Formats: sequence, structure tokens, C-alpha cells
Amino acid sequence: MADAPRRPPAPGWPYVLGCGLAMGAADVVPGVSGGSMAFILGIYSRLLEAVAGFDLALLRLLAQRRWGEAAARVHLGFLVPLLAGILGSVLLLVRPITWLYAQHPVWLFAFFFGLIVGSIVLIARQAHWGSSGLVAMAVGAAAALVFVTRVPVSMPHDAFTLFWSGAVAIMAMILPGISGSFLLLVLGQYQHVMEAVKGLDLATLVPFALGCAIGLAAFVRLLRWLLERWHGQTVALLVGVMAGSLWKIWPFRTVLESTTNAKGKLVVLRDALAAPPDAGALLAAVLLGAVGVALVVGLEWLQQRAGVAEMGG
Repeated sequence: MADAPRRPPAPGWPYVLGCGLAMGAADVVPGVSGGSMAFILGIYSRLLEAVAGFDLALLRLLAQRRWGEAAARVHLGFLVPLLAGILGSVLLLVRPITWLYAQHPVWLFAFFFGLIVGSIVLIARQAHWGSSGLVAMAVGAAAALVFVTRVPVSMPHDAFTLFWSGAVAIMAMILPGISGSFLLLVLGQYQHVMEAVKGLDLATLVPFALGCAIGLAAFVRLLRWLLERWHGQTVALLVGVMAGSLWKIWPFRTVLESTTNAKGKLVVLRDALAAPPDAGALLAAVLLGAVGVALVVGLEWLQQRAGVAEMGG
């Protein structure tokens, strides 16, 4: 009788910590998805499985004080370094990245444009490219275009609004190609949440985090179900979403409509794609984009090296 295929070994904690750092850095920027980083780095399925472990069965194990089984159910040895990396990255990079976003958006988004293009190329290898896959990709691209062209709205910052904003944003953050940060921007919550992170404002962060936790637990189950039954088509859908999101990542833009928020900061309501102002700007953007593509390829290479090292003991 043939042996059942063995599951790929779990990566070591230093690699998982690095994955968390990459995911946290991506999630800070509107338009870039931490889910894309998880997919590229080879931890996406394990992440979904770990999050799905937070259920009633886990509560029963905890009530029965079966600590080891409870830890194994949620892949605690994987989640702890991953969450530490995400949290550390957000706390360390929120200031420089939001500064770059405000002061040098062209160069920041040129780099992230390259990251997304590289991500699409690598992730597309796992997609199903028959008629159903092509339809799924078209649907994903159209949905992403509709999403990223929405005009930001003005919303209150009360606890209930922060709660459901966190629940909706985390669904986007877990999907490759969809940016939870941009969704917060559309909902009028991005600047408020980023300022709360910088100032450790618990009155804002606690309801937002609770919304994230509940939204993540619910959405991950749906996503796992889709990947288990229609993996190739679901990946094609995600590739389409990532391709559609490139509209928002294009670094050269013309502001069509803007306003000033309560803190006197300029908020872009509507913009459009623009051509590079000169050859020098285009060359710099292409070089930064190439760095982004090279980084994605390098991350995948590290992922493959980590897998080989684990197998080799």
C-alpha cells in the first residue's frame, strides 16, 4: 500500500518572523496586501488553517485544560512569531511609511507596483487557466477596479464604526491583492487608525482589533472552503483582483478632487492616472519597480531555501 503524501514541513520561527515583518510592512500602505506577502512566501494555507482553528472546539479544549492540543489546533508555534513580526513591523514602520506615503508617494508606489507585478507572476502559476479560470480572473479584476475607484467617505470614529470597519478591513487584508488599508481609506478611517497606532490610543485600537478578530475568524472559513473545492479558479480570481488593484498602485496620478480633514491634512477624494512628467521620473520609477519585482523573487527563493532546510533537518 502506497504511503500517503506527507505535508510540507512547517518553516522555522526565524523565517515565519520575517514573513510577519513583510506582511506588516505591506498592510501599512493603502493599496498593498499583506495577504499577497503570505501567498508569495508560502505560508498562506498554513495561516488560513491556523486562524480557522479558533472555534468552539478550541474553547472545549481550553475548558478541559488540554493545552497542548489547543496550541496544536491553532498552530501556536507558527502564529506567535508571525504575529510578533506583523506587530513589530507595524510599530517600527508606521512612521516612515506613512511619511513616505505623504511626502514621496510616487517613489513608494513605484516600488509597490513592482511588488504587485512580481506577485501576480508568481501566484498565477498556481491558477487554473481554463475557461472557468479566465472568467474568475475577469470577475476579480472588475471587482477590484470598482473597489479601488470608490471615493473616500466621511465616517464617524465611534467604537461601533471602528469595530465594523476593522471586521471589513481584515477581510481585505487576508486576500492577496486587496488592501485593507485602502479600504480603511475609503471608509474614512485610515488616518485615524494610523494616528492611533502611532499614539497607542487604546480607545481606538481595542474596538478596531476586536472587529478584526471576529471578521477574520468568519471570513477565513469561507476562503478555505473555496480553496479546497476550487483552488485553481479561486487563485485565478485572486490574480484578477491583484491585477485590478494595479490601477490604484500606479505611481503617477492627477488629483481631481480633494478636501482637508479636521486636522488640516489634505485628503484626496478622486484622482486619475497620469503619464510620468519626464524621462528621469520614468526611469526612477522603473528602477524602483524592478527592485520590487526582484524582492518578490528573492522572497520566493528564500521560501524555497527554507523548505529545503526544513526537509533536510
